[in-house]
Amino acid sequence: MIALRKLARFLAFGFGAGKAPVAPGTFGTLVGIPAYLLLQPLSALTYAVTVLALFALGVWLCQVTERDLGVHDHPGIVWDEIVGYLITMFMAPSGWVWIAMGFFLFRLFDIWKPFPIRQIERRIQGGFGNMFDDALAGFYALAVMQAVAYLFNTPNAPWMS
Repeated sequence: MIALRKLARFLAFGFGAGKAPVAPGTFGTLVGIPAYLLLQPLSALTYAVTVLALFALGVWLCQVTERDLGVHDHPGIVWDEIVGYLITMFMAPSGWVWIAMGFFLFRLFDIWKPFPIRQIERRIQGGFGNMFDDALAGFYALAVMQAVAYLFNTPNAPWMS
């Protein structure tokens, strides 16, 4: 059981990225980039199901780690940033410009926490609350990314082919 809790903490801390002395959420989001590159070739359905499974796993990881640390939404818990970034990148056009744009947009919404993200973060506790506010930030960033891709008639957007 102790080994399972240690594994949960290791994953919740983004394979160690959450131990960064400054901006652990930013370092956690950076872990999302190689994760995205692994998932990018998948079909839209398979990508979505995989991200949903990672969200569900994250609820458990965050719950176990929060309980062990005795702190809700500990800054070192960055699994939620990884999944939030993966949500941002759903059906994103290919290329490093889009990967970087997704990174900056997700961080913007995750830090800014526009309505209702901040309210949800305060009201919903536990692993689900930890994951849900970052998922919403990911959906906000996803909407902006898709709008930009549409407005610029991006030829390499998956939904344009």
